[in-house]
Amino acid sequence: MAPPNANAVKENMSTIPTCPQCTLENVYQDRDNYVCADCGYEWPMAGDASAEDSTASVVKDANGNVLANGDAVVLIKDLKVKGSSITLKVGSKVKSIRLVDGGDHEVDCKMDAGSFMLKACFLRKV
Repeated sequence: MAPPNANAVKENMSTIPTCPQCTLENVYQDRDNYVCADCGYEWPMAGDASAEDSTASVVKDANGNVLANGDAVVLIKDLKVKGSSITLKVGSKVKSIRLVDGGDHEVDCKMDAGSFMLKACFLRKV
């Protein structure tokens, strides 16, 4: 039989979110912050985290224009695809992009050569 505190611990653990940086579940509460034991990232338990996320989610192209889901963009530089002999040519148009969080590649798109994750600094909004 489990001790009476075991249920309270289970309920508390289910309310602790996953780490927004590494998305792992090894997170603990430290005073007014959550702390990820794996990557060391700390964020406040209060609603201030949503304000940080809204400012961090702004993605800009090479010219400083704000990108949004569904925008059309053009490559401004030839890009070699890692682990492949494919080169994405300058001037290639991507009709519908999808913005993603995490990592340094902010844009997910589909082209004739396949699906790619691209950095916004190599794109120009059309």
